[in-house]
Formats: sequence, structure tokens, C-alpha cells
Amino acid sequence: MTVDTMTIRQPDDWHVHLRDGDMLRTVAPFTARQFARAIVMPNLVPPVTSVEAARGYRARIVAAAGSGFTPLMTCYLTDQTDPDALAHGFEEGVWAAAKLYPAGATTNSASGVTDIRNIMPALERMQRIGMVLCVHGEVTDPEVDVFDREAVFIERFLEPLTQVLPEFKIVFEHITTAEAAQFVRDSGPQIGATVTPQHLIINRNALFAGGLRPHTYCLPVAKRERHRLAVRAAATSGSPKFFLGTDSAPHAREAKESSCGCAGIFNAPFALESYATVFEEEGALDRFEAFASVNGANFYGLPLNEGAVTLGRSEHRIDDEIAGLVPFHAGETLKWKVAGLS
Repeated sequence: MTVDTMTIRQPDDWHVHLRDGDMLRTVAPFTARQFARAIVMPNLVPPVTSVEAARGYRARIVAAAGSGFTPLMTCYLTDQTDPDALAHGFEEGVWAAAKLYPAGATTNSASGVTDIRNIMPALERMQRIGMVLCVHGEVTDPEVDVFDREAVFIERFLEPLTQVLPEFKIVFEHITTAEAAQFVRDSGPQIGATVTPQHLIINRNALFAGGLRPHTYCLPVAKRERHRLAVRAAATSGSPKFFLGTDSAPHAREAKESSCGCAGIFNAPFALESYATVFEEEGALDRFEAFASVNGANFYGLPLNEGAVTLGRSEHRIDDEIAGLVPFHAGETLKWKVAGLS
């Protein structure tokens, strides 16, 4: 039976980049249009490493997004992160989580962690106080093929870390491989994962479709088709361990279309419509609400949202450019459209 409308509990985005300044004011309303809350990434320049910086950034986000949207702030971990300061910010409700970027792994990650042993005291404290760790799960060893960096990260770092800290709550962010999906499934309830719309929809061929396509380039990069199918199966399986995290990461067109294009896909304008398309194609619309609106909140120990969002079946073409940015699905037609909030 074809469903023409569906209403779900208002969802949250458990991984988003909102940038700062003019870009923040441009992109924040697109996230706030659909989501009640969002885990906001801290990789600004300079990165958000202090409680004071997080408070200031949160205030700027609220001003840009408008009322009804709650940003959940994350602490950017460095080799010098002070466990006491980290715990203090968490206990005060400033930090919702902390973010581990291996140094050099992605945009603005130069200040990230060079060796996980440098932050073990901070990670041990996080486990003790119940603070979630968000992980960009890739190694940065230049000898490791870029398409293998996620699988190698699991073997070298994530599996050993879960053995040393078995009760540590960890979100394996933007998973892209069959190995990552299997690792999350096989782990205990303390391990969860976010999944982006792009990694459900494109494989690495999209990077080279008729030429070099910078607007399909993100980190982690899209992988082979077998990996896309494995991640897609995990996201739509109904498992509470997988939840929505767009990893929407806007860059100006000139920063993408350059001699060294930035990594990131701007998917915020039609994120829910994109996910809904995938779940419908997989015959899993009955599992969409849990993925979008329930699993992430439960993992973070936060209450479910009271509001609702309605999507209607309505074919619409995505503009080639939105607010000066090239969106995911530019020039394509989607079958679902957000009809309203209640």
C-alpha cells in the first residue's frame, strides 16, 4: 500500500556542522526547520575546546536558528584536554559529548588528537561520568589507502578502546563500511552509530561520474557499492544502535570547486526527505521514526521530542544552488517533502 503522508515525532540531528559567522546564519535555519536538537560539531577555527567558547558558540547558533531549536555542544578533544575541565563542563550541562578527531582526518582537524594514549585520562573520566564520545573513525596514516581508513581504525583503535573501557558510550559517526556496520551490531548497547543520507545513496562512483564531482566529496569518502548496501541495511534494520546524523558540512562553491576542494556535503535543506526516500525504497517506512526520532535520544539519555513533523508525497526538483551553496541532490527530483511541524 502506498503511503501519501506520514507524521513522525520531531527528529534530531546527531551530527551536524553549522560553521560560524555568515555561514552559520545561512545554514542554521535549514537544520532548525526539521530538527528539534542537533549535536553540533566543534571544528571551528580555533576549535571549541573550552566551556566559555562553547557557551558563546551556542548563543550564536540560537540567534541564527531561531526559537524552538536546541544546539547540543561538543568539546573538541586535543592532546592537552584537561579531564577536570571536561567533567566540569559536562556536569554544568554545557557539553553534551566530546568529539575525537584524529589529527588531520578531516576539515579543521589539525588540532585533533595525535595519539589516543595522550587522552586516555580524559576518556577514562568520560566513561566514569557517563559522557558520550563521538568519533571520526579513520586513521590518518598516509600508508593506508583512503578507502580502507575506517576499517583500519576499527582494528587499530576502536576495538582496543572498547576492551580497555568496556562501559564507555561511543558514537561511531558517519559509518561508511560493512566492517563498521558489523562492528556496531556486534558490540554491546554502549556503542551506537550515526548514518548520513549521502552514504545511504551514493557510492564512490559518484565522485567520478563523467568527471571529477567535488560536491559528492566528503570525509569519510563514499565507498564501494557493497559497503553502501551494508550501511543501508543496518540503518533500515530497526536496530536501536543506528540513528540519524546528517554530517551536513557546507562549504562555499569556490571552496569546493578549487585545486584542493574541501570535504563536505551540504544536505541540511532536504535531509528528512532524503532519508525517507531510502526507507521507502527499502520497504522500511515503519522503522523511519525510530531511526530519526527515537534511537539517538535514547542513546544520549535525553527525552523524546513532543512535537511532530509531517512529510507528504510531493515530487519536487532540488535547485542547483540554495543560498549560494550547492546542496545534496542538486538538479534531482525527490518524492517526499516536509509539509509542516506541529
